[in-house]
Amino acid sequence: QVQLVESGGGLVQAGDSLRLSCAVSGGTVGVYTMGWFRQAPGKEREFVAAIRPLSVTAYYGESVKGRFTISRDNANNSIYLQMDNLRPEDTGVYYCNAGIFWGQGTQVIVSS
Repeated sequence: QVQLVESGGGLVQAGDSLRLSCAVSGGTVGVYTMGWFRQAPGKEREFVAAIRPLSVTAYYGESVKGRFTISRDNANNSIYLQMDNLRPEDTGVYYCNAGIFWGQGTQVIVSS
């Protein structure tokens, strides 16, 4: 059973940066397309970023392009989401995804 554990969320001000981490156990990050999704209060879960297996090819949602960067660390079996120039609309619970597996989420709150 693959388990994903997110960390790194918090309360920040607009313009600040945060780095989210997702530690993977029971599986190997290199064989999955790994992704980040987020869900704001009252809204549906939306795609944020993904990285292809055995590759550095990454994809981003339109609202985060140029501000967020996804990366994978095979040695630590983890992925990361570097979030720069955060905006209040980035507020939400951020979830790590690997195929059918989801983490429990980490809360990000961006104040204006």
